[in-house]
Amino acid sequence: MRIAVVGAGWAGLAAAVRATEDGHAVTLFEAAGMPGGRARSDDAGDGATDNGQHILLGGYARTLDLMRTVGADVERALLRMPLRLTYADGSGFALAPAGTRLLAAASALMGARGFAIGDKLSAVAMALDWRRRGFRCPPAMTVAELLRHGPTQRVRARLVEPLCVAALNTPMAEASAAVFLAVMRDTLFGARDASDLLLPQRPLAQLLPLPAVDWLRAHGATVHLRRRVTGLVPDAQRWRLACATGVDDLRHAEAPFDQVILATPAGDAARLAQSVAPAWSAVAASLAHEPIVTLTLTAPPRAWPAPMLALEANDADAPAQFAFKLGEQPAGVDRVTLVVSAAGHWLARGSDAVAAAAVAQYRRTFGIADGEAVDLASVRADKRATFRCTAGMIRPGMDIAPGLRAAGDWVAGPYPATLEAAVLAGEAAARASGACSRLSGLAA
Repeated sequence: MRIAVVGAGWAGLAAAVRATEDGHAVTLFEAAGMPGGRARSDDAGDGATDNGQHILLGGYARTLDLMRTVGADVERALLRMPLRLTYADGSGFALAPAGTRLLAAASALMGARGFAIGDKLSAVAMALDWRRRGFRCPPAMTVAELLRHGPTQRVRARLVEPLCVAALNTPMAEASAAVFLAVMRDTLFGARDASDLLLPQRPLAQLLPLPAVDWLRAHGATVHLRRRVTGLVPDAQRWRLACATGVDDLRHAEAPFDQVILATPAGDAARLAQSVAPAWSAVAASLAHEPIVTLTLTAPPRAWPAPMLALEANDADAPAQFAFKLGEQPAGVDRVTLVVSAAGHWLARGSDAVAAAAVAQYRRTFGIADGEAVDLASVRADKRATFRCTAGMIRPGMDIAPGLRAAGDWVAGPYPATLEAAVLAGEAAARASGACSRLSGLAA
């Protein structure tokens, strides 16, 4: 089977690798010059800058397996540590690496620093309630509604809200409780190492995108970078792809493909599929998105209790929820990354306002005096970082039309927009395309 994969993000790379493993003739199209999609680097070097701070979890089984398949050194590229939600003052909780997950979570909650006994007991009761529910709830329920009669305000603000925003990139008042519970079930209460934090120690391009492209070419697949697919044309029971290449925007139709996988952002997939599947296209086009702002700065050195810290965030003057200090540090300063998730209302004030508030927040958190220099190196705003994972939302399915499928973290599934969701979607689309090829062979 000739299979075209449109988009070299993590979903598209997963689809292309798995389809190539199954023996199909794969052609991968990517509009940008670098693969990686929304989790990418600006170049291939060791000093490359990523488009944002991305975190993997130990439960990302398919992502880690894919990285190993294409030859990435997972153990050296990722810093593994048990889940910790630690604040700059040392308060917070850490999950024990051993024991059953429910007992480990209960022990971590009861041993949390900076929480009164009433807070701890309410957190354990909350966890037991989730377990009693089977980690399920009505589709229209928000995370805020899930907590309405549950934990104390301190547990909500310093435990659940950071986890919700980090996982779903959506405020608790709107976030899907069903998706949030699925994440909690499979990470915090999942397999022993499923909740481990995996913090990248190398640029994102070296974790999967570049090794995957090299692997695909070495295994006979065709990879076109800087080639944008501009249209789909049905051709009997096959598909032709109209493409634009180079600065002259030269258009040509690729030879027909038996199967096509659209591993693009939802809006691009909706546009490409509009003429052949208008109902599916309307659902994909209706997805709303939420931005993430990533700031990098250098500041006077301070003691950090962990390489990843939760921050006290609010809507008034503290936009950042997390801070990271990773890798080798420059002499005499801390090199820090601040992350503002669910950043739509902050970006409405302008990037300069977000940056000023985040720097002031960092100064307050670490007691940095006005006379001490904090230098802002960069501000990156990804306005369509993830879809808004709201309660009751409808996501488009994988199947668009015969021989045409979608793959991406936005396709219908149990998880929010994560790297693992993207890889799972890509592999599912490759399997479905392969199943169609086997059925076609039987029919012939």
